[in-house]
Amino acid sequence: MTAAPSPAPLTDAQMRQAADHFGTPLYAYSAAALDAALQRVRAAFGDARVWYAMKANPNLTLLRHLQAADVGFECVSLGELGRAVRVGAGGDSVLVNGPAKSDEEYRLGGELGATFIVDRAGEVELLPPRSRVLLRINPGLDVSTHDHLATGAAHSKFGVRPDQAPEIISALRSGGHILRGLHLHIGSAIRDAEDFGAAFERVAALHPLTGPLEVLDVGGGWGLDADLHGIAVEAEEAAARFGAALWVEPGRYLVARAGVLLTRVMGHKTTGRAFTLTDAGMTELLRPMLYGAEHPAHALWTGEDSISDLAGPACESGDLLGNGVTLPAGAVRGDLLALLEAGAYGAAMSSNYLTRPRPAEVLWDGEGWTVMRRRETAEDIWAAELPG
Repeated sequence: MTAAPSPAPLTDAQMRQAADHFGTPLYAYSAAALDAALQRVRAAFGDARVWYAMKANPNLTLLRHLQAADVGFECVSLGELGRAVRVGAGGDSVLVNGPAKSDEEYRLGGELGATFIVDRAGEVELLPPRSRVLLRINPGLDVSTHDHLATGAAHSKFGVRPDQAPEIISALRSGGHILRGLHLHIGSAIRDAEDFGAAFERVAALHPLTGPLEVLDVGGGWGLDADLHGIAVEAEEAAARFGAALWVEPGRYLVARAGVLLTRVMGHKTTGRAFTLTDAGMTELLRPMLYGAEHPAHALWTGEDSISDLAGPACESGDLLGNGVTLPAGAVRGDLLALLEAGAYGAAMSSNYLTRPRPAEVLWDGEGWTVMRRRETAEDIWAAELPG
């Protein structure tokens, strides 16, 4: 892992200002970087409807920003549905997804008039009357990502096999539901764009069984440097087989590069390896420990290159934010470090393990900072523990 190969979404001066004013660890975002990512998606996919996979970062400020840009929301929990309602999203702007939806999710989704993404045959009898539906297809492909991020593999818990689709489609239609189309999502952070073409082709092969459809939703999961235009061409060809409108569901692609995690150096040590110790760790950014994810590191100090592991403060051997990271030597306690590409699944996955308050989140809108989430206190954490 090396120093950042691409520029941060914020200037060094902006990041220093944010860290000095709001403290660290801190998530800081750029509205301009978020808008630029959305513009890239729309430039590649043209008239395709864009839905934001809310799990990537569900902060209400970001949701309102995306809603103002006419982006819909894909929700995978009752809490996410509640967030969609909180920002005023109507049924035409909400997708209800997930392999094990609760009764409350079916109820609220039905009240909203949302579109349900059906993940298994057993859902047909659970749907509210005359539900609008997409059927999620699992193409059974091995894809180029971490196993925990692969959702279109044969061993994945998501979707239905192509050979199961005709029976479920028949049950949906005979049950009075409105089959709008098919849904596909093969995973996150896919490295090889050819994986998408193979998946689209397997779904398109269902056309003789389904006939024309209103929608083909091909999900998201594109790598941050993916050839979106190439992927879009193949997605459009698959949608055309059904005479369907194309929908896409970017999550990480929209927000990852819009956010950084700011952390300060706490010190150094050497055992069998050299470590740079930071005030952020697995409780703030779980992806390196969970997925082996690598986040580019941008140091806000100068010096000759040196290599060390980035270690957080948790009493866990796995609490590492990076292995073999190239950083300038000579950092002193308090020096500032930015972990890039942290806008997705960073704050969203942060936890209170070790009774660590979750960090604040702030947004730079081009003129100043907006606090998107205040920093928690220890009292916030134990307030729900009864008796207090």
